[in-house]
Amino acid sequence: MFARCSSSLARPTVQGFRRFQSTLVVAEHNNESLNPITANAVTAAKKLGGDVTVLVAGTKVGSVSEAAAKLDGVTKVLVAEGDAYKGMLAEALTPLVLAAQNQLKFTHIVAGATAFGKAVLPRIAAKLDVSPVSDIIGVQSADTFVRTIYAGNAIQTIKSKDPVKVITVRGTNFEPTGTAGSAAAIEKAPEGDFASKSTEFVGQELTKSDRPSLTAAKIIVSGGRGMKSGDNFKMLYDLADKWGAAVGASRAAVDAGYVPNDLQIGQTGKIVAPELYVAVGISGAIQHLAGMKDSKTIVAINKDPEAPIFQVADYGLVADLFKVVPEMNEKC
Repeated sequence: MFARCSSSLARPTVQGFRRFQSTLVVAEHNNESLNPITANAVTAAKKLGGDVTVLVAGTKVGSVSEAAAKLDGVTKVLVAEGDAYKGMLAEALTPLVLAAQNQLKFTHIVAGATAFGKAVLPRIAAKLDVSPVSDIIGVQSADTFVRTIYAGNAIQTIKSKDPVKVITVRGTNFEPTGTAGSAAAIEKAPEGDFASKSTEFVGQELTKSDRPSLTAAKIIVSGGRGMKSGDNFKMLYDLADKWGAAVGASRAAVDAGYVPNDLQIGQTGKIVAPELYVAVGISGAIQHLAGMKDSKTIVAINKDPEAPIFQVADYGLVADLFKVVPEMNEKC
């Protein structure tokens, strides 16, 4: 006659099991260099606690994986290289991330809240049957996060009870992690046929400019509907070139056809937080403020003293921009 062992040591209960924290950061890159948002995402991952692994997938990612391995706080880099990842399609990256998750059992999966992250992570969350936690601006604990809602007019603190937390990070709220003294280990990611059967990468057209990109620029000169025409944006381009700044725009200026939509800043555009943000002829709709209000110093130029932009500006000048901006160009 045999008795069933009831010792907790022989068979741990689910309640008594503690899962160690571990985070997978999905790197964003162009096959040549890491996108700065990856360093911001690693900072957020470090706040979650535990090991941080970076997944680098692409066609030729040797230099990218080496750069990822040097990020402070990264303990391991998983590399997946092949034609299946051409164009970084979400349809190909999703099964790769799921394979890594099935093998290594991460507690958190993180990426930047960019077009890339917003395309990939919701798919992963759906496959894992969990609710994604999007666009966080703070980490309170491994399961509690802070994010903005209502175009930034309210702050929400949420606690996720899902076994795997799938998170996108707003880069402007997390300082980029630095470079470590020694490089992390680089290993091969799980292998498999992850090529998409339903989607094919054809090509892409990238905007080329000698000015810094909006998301990386330390100074941004931005124009709104008050510029009145696309030709008048030349004043801002000239000023930006003298300052080594990027040029942005409000949605009103983009919708009016003054500038291309890759310059749009706001809730439906790019989220920026430069050292200096100069808003020229921008009234300050809440959708625009949501994209730039975290800037270190905000300067507003507008002839309407009641414009909402003055409520968030550190310095405001009530004046005709068509007189002020040419004077600034002359004196710079």
